[in-house]
Amino acid sequence: MLKDTLKYIAFIILISMISCAKRGSITGGLKDTLPPVLTSSFPKNFSTDFKGNTITLNFDEYVKLKNTNKQLIISPPLKYEPLITPSTASKFIKIEIRDTLQPNTTYSFNFGQAITDNNEGNALNQFKYIFSTGPYIDSLKLSGRIKDAREKYVDNFVSVMLYEVNDKFKDSTIYKEFPRYITNTLDSMRTFQFENLKAGKYLLIALKDKGSNNKFNPKDDKIGFLKNYITIPTDTVYELELFKEVLPLKTFKPIQASGNRLLLPYEGKQNFKNSKPKIALKNGNEVLETIITQFPKKDSLQVWYKPLKVDSLSMEVSKGDYNKKFTFKIKALKKDTLAIKPVQNGQINFRERFTLETETPLVKFDETKIKLINKDSVAVPYTTEYDEFDQKLYIDFKKEPLEKYQMTFFPGALTDFYEKSNDTLSYKLATKELEDYGNLVLNLKNVKRFPIIVEITNKKGDNVLASEYSEGATKISFNLMVPEEFTIRVIYDDNKNKVYDTGNFLNKTYSEEVFYYQKGVDVRSNWDVDETIDLSVPFNPEVEKKQDDKKKKEAEKKRKAF
Repeated sequence: MLKDTLKYIAFIILISMISCAKRGSITGGLKDTLPPVLTSSFPKNFSTDFKGNTITLNFDEYVKLKNTNKQLIISPPLKYEPLITPSTASKFIKIEIRDTLQPNTTYSFNFGQAITDNNEGNALNQFKYIFSTGPYIDSLKLSGRIKDAREKYVDNFVSVMLYEVNDKFKDSTIYKEFPRYITNTLDSMRTFQFENLKAGKYLLIALKDKGSNNKFNPKDDKIGFLKNYITIPTDTVYELELFKEVLPLKTFKPIQASGNRLLLPYEGKQNFKNSKPKIALKNGNEVLETIITQFPKKDSLQVWYKPLKVDSLSMEVSKGDYNKKFTFKIKALKKDTLAIKPVQNGQINFRERFTLETETPLVKFDETKIKLINKDSVAVPYTTEYDEFDQKLYIDFKKEPLEKYQMTFFPGALTDFYEKSNDTLSYKLATKELEDYGNLVLNLKNVKRFPIIVEITNKKGDNVLASEYSEGATKISFNLMVPEEFTIRVIYDDNKNKVYDTGNFLNKTYSEEVFYYQKGVDVRSNWDVDETIDLSVPFNPEVEKKQDDKKKKEAEKKRKAF
C-alpha cells in the first residue's frame, strides 16, 4: 500500500514539473528594431581645421557596412576612394583618406543606409560625418526633385552635382572634372538635397552615372540640367529632367555578315527613318548598287549588295558634316536568301495591318498575283505599303467582325533585290466580335500648345500601342482597342516632325515636353470609356502608388469575399 502511494505521489510531482516547464518556456524576447548609435568619433563630427587623413567612428554595438559603393556619397568627390575598414563586423569604422584635401572646404561623408547593426540589419539612416579643412563649416542648403523627360518613372541612384562657376569653368568641365558638390537620390527617392554648401554661383546638373566616375559620358549617361546658373543661397526648389542625348553620327568598320550583306555599326540611337546617311560601296572606282536597311534591335545598318568576286571593297559614309571612309577584305560566304514570315498568326485585330517580314529587301510587287478573299470566297479590296528600311510589307483592308480571310501570294508576287521570287504563300486570318474590344475617347483640357502626339501605351509606358497626331483637336478617339489598362502620354511636338526629340547639353536644348496622365485607363470588352484629361496636372508616382495599393486592397477584399 505504501509502495503504491509513493508511486502515485511521484507521478503527481512529475506531471506538475512538466506543466510548470510548459508555462515557463524561454522565448527570444522582443526583436531588436533600433539602429546602432554613434558613441564617439575621432576627430569629432563637425570638426574644423581638419589636418589628418584618418577618421574613426565608434558605435554602441557591432556594425557592418552594406553596399558602400552605392550608398556612401562623399562631397566634394575625392579622386581616390578612401579605404574603409574593417570588412567584418566591428564596433568601429576606420576611414583612411588617400587624397589631398582642398583648403577651406567643408566635406560630407553621407553613408546613406550603408551602416547597419550586425544581427538584425537595422540601418543608421543617412548618417553623415562632416568636417572642414578651414575655420568654419559651410551651412547653406539646396533642394529639388528629379523626373525623366520621357519615361514614366525616373531611375534610381541619380547623382546630382554642383559645379562652381568661376574663371576656370567651361561647358566641357562636366566631361573632364569632378563637381564641387555631389549628392544622390539613392534607391527610393525622387528628391535630392545638398547641405553644407558655401555661397556662390553654380551649374546644377543630374546624371544617371553608369560609369560611377562623376563625369558626363554622353554614350552611356542620362543628363538633366538647368540652362541658367543658380546662385546660392536660394529658397527655390529646382526640378531636373533626365534625358539621353542622341550622339553625333559615328560609324565603325563594316563587318561582312554574308556573301551579299555587310553590317555597318554606328554609335547611339540615330533617327535614320527619315534621314539615312549616304553610303557608297565601291569596287575600285565603280559604285555598286546597294539597299540600306536597319539591322533589327542593333545599332547597325545592313548594306545589301549584289554578289561579286573581289578581294576587297571600300565604303564611304556621309551625313551632313560627317564623312568616313573604310577599306575591308571580302570573303566567300554563304548568301542570304529570300524568306518571308508573318507577324500575325491566325488572329488579326481590327486596328492592325497584316504584316510580313522579309529576310532580304523586296523591290517588286505584282498585285495581280496577290489575292485576299473572305470565308465566302468573295474578293476583299486591300492596299499595300512596303517599309524598305525595316523590311516590312503591310497589307491593309477593311475587317468585318467574326470573319475569316485567306491571303494568298502566288509565285512571282514578291521579288527581292536578288531577283528571287516567292513560292505560293497562303495565310489564314480571323477576326473576333466587336464586343470583344473597347472604345476610348480622350477629352484633353488645358493643352499648352499644338501640335501634339497622343500615345496609348501599356501600363509601364514602355510600349506604344496606338497614337494620334493632333494640330488642334482636343477630342481624340481610339476605337476597337484590345482590352487592358493603358497609360496616356502626350508629347508636345514643338519642331513639328511628328516624333519625340531629346535634348542636348552643349546646345542648351531641353527634350520636348512630355505629359503622363496620373491614372491608368482601364478599357474592357464592350465598353466605351470617355476620359477627361487635364494636362495642367503633372504626373506624380507617389499618387499612382497609392492608387495601385488601393486597387490591390479592393481586389484582395473581393477575393476573400468570394
